[in-house]
Amino acid sequence: MNKWQLLVTFMGKAKDDPRISAAHVSLYCALLHLLVENPLCVFSKDVMPFCKISGAATYHKCIRELDEYGYIKYVPSFNHFLGSLVYII
Repeated sequence: MNKWQLLVTFMGKAKDDPRISAAHVSLYCALLHLLVENPLCVFSKDVMPFCKISGAATYHKCIRELDEYGYIKYVPSFNHFLGSLVYII
């Protein structure tokens, strides 16, 4: 799937999902913007400016919830030198 198809699919599902907030949508769009290959290696400090999330706690909450809700697969690294992996499903 290309980025446009992934976004259309996500938006279609998110529209009917009451758990998804504007922060989730913004984060998902930022991940798609940064996507070059799957999985995507990300650092929160690089993603947060794109999605306009200024708080680290909000970022981590949203990315964990997107994983929990089945929109992405998030594999945190817990290492400051290695980025976390995000699989766009």
